[in-house]
Amino acid sequence: MLALNMSKEVLSAFGLMNEKLTESNDAATIRNSQFFAGLEQQAIDQPEKYAPLKDQAAQISTLANNFNSYLSDLKGQMTAKLKDPKDYEVMDKGDFLDNEFFKGDKLKPEGEKFLAEIAKFRDGVVAIIGNDYKTIADDVKEKFATDPVKNRDGNTIDWLDYHYKGFPLVASLTKMTQLQADIKGTESEVLSSMLAGKLKVEASLTNFEAIVVPDKTAFFNGENFTGKIILGRKDKTLRADKVVVNGRELSKESMQEGRTILDFPAGNVGEQPIKGQFTFKEGGEDVVIDFESSYSVVPKPNSATISADKMNVVYRGVTNPMTISFAGVSDNNVSASAPGLSKGSGTGKYNMNPGSGREVTINVTGKLPDGTTVSDRATFRIKDIPKPTGTIAGQQDNVSLPRQNVEIATVGAILNDFDFELPIQVVSFKVKVPGQPSVSVNGNKMNDQAKNQLRKASRGDGVQIFDIKAQIIGNSAYKLPTVSPVFVEITN
Repeated sequence: MLALNMSKEVLSAFGLMNEKLTESNDAATIRNSQFFAGLEQQAIDQPEKYAPLKDQAAQISTLANNFNSYLSDLKGQMTAKLKDPKDYEVMDKGDFLDNEFFKGDKLKPEGEKFLAEIAKFRDGVVAIIGNDYKTIADDVKEKFATDPVKNRDGNTIDWLDYHYKGFPLVASLTKMTQLQADIKGTESEVLSSMLAGKLKVEASLTNFEAIVVPDKTAFFNGENFTGKIILGRKDKTLRADKVVVNGRELSKESMQEGRTILDFPAGNVGEQPIKGQFTFKEGGEDVVIDFESSYSVVPKPNSATISADKMNVVYRGVTNPMTISFAGVSDNNVSASAPGLSKGSGTGKYNMNPGSGREVTINVTGKLPDGTTVSDRATFRIKDIPKPTGTIAGQQDNVSLPRQNVEIATVGAILNDFDFELPIQVVSFKVKVPGQPSVSVNGNKMNDQAKNQLRKASRGDGVQIFDIKAQIIGNSAYKLPTVSPVFVEITN
């Protein structure tokens, strides 16, 4: 097919459409990620009910992400040689895909791979959802069909020829962005339908909460806990006309959003009664609801609660948030001390920045209302920040990338499975191309010398990025371990 002769206005219109689709895809990616994160939390909360659903959703997301990444890489190759990837008026030729996918009337391996990636996503999604969502399965088969197509002359043409051969670059680019939009839409539709089916029964219970009602509010050591769990309906608009507790009528301000706020002296040590009445208006008549319970008043505390908010150790080189309190003692009457410990923002909040050594002991003192003092202590182990892992273009370990992508990629470092979100910046590294001397680079991007060496690499060559030096942003004095290297296989 001869290249289509299209005006600059039409080319720009395709480009604008491509940009709008790209923006929509970015928004869809965020929505799908948030949806999946919520589903993961539900699987943690109720594994028997939601873990199988989460596993299915993860398979769908993996298929979608893999196919989307393949298309993104292909689009990157399509525009790699353009000075301005948004200059759509120069994208009037179809040479790239014609040479990439076709050899005469036959497909090249790259063209066969393109069809195979479509089939992998289409057939994978259909296999996962099975017959449970037949309408969605049929829609996926139709959207991602690659069967031969009849043109307007009635001739049967291979799908790839019909859609991509001889078309201007901007048109093919937009079609691939539309494919990505279909991927995002399919992922969203499948995940939403899965969860909607699972939550059909739950939806009617969204206005209820489980309430634990113990038979008494304090138990002796060795006793069995006895009580019941009831479902209570939440109604923020419900307000009583009058509430009486222990013979005293509460103020209107105590009744807020369907609940009554209690605030009165607890009384002496021992069991204390609490009883009263709710009075509501119904049909012009007073409806009285009696309640009666009891609670126990316990002696003053004599031990502290000391806990690390994130772990049972503290890390050197980072600020470790801690909560330190004495049960029953107000925060202004609690003092804590240790090397590197400072008061944070909020009740009971402290920050620990440990120095040298393997352990740090925190001493806590509390002043009780009667003026007496109680004290306690806790010891925490000190660990160094673990060895960072090197990355390039956000990928780690063994990476496969086009040479052009390596030239512009950012070399980074991450802390896998570390409990803190610690900002790390690479300040230098070395690059080794097979058959060439290694090059030292300052910063986190390839310099001209490194780029020149990369241009001498052939397809399949393994480029080493090693001796990566990094530092914590805002704390350059702390010496991080040498970052693990990254190995990149050149793909073109």
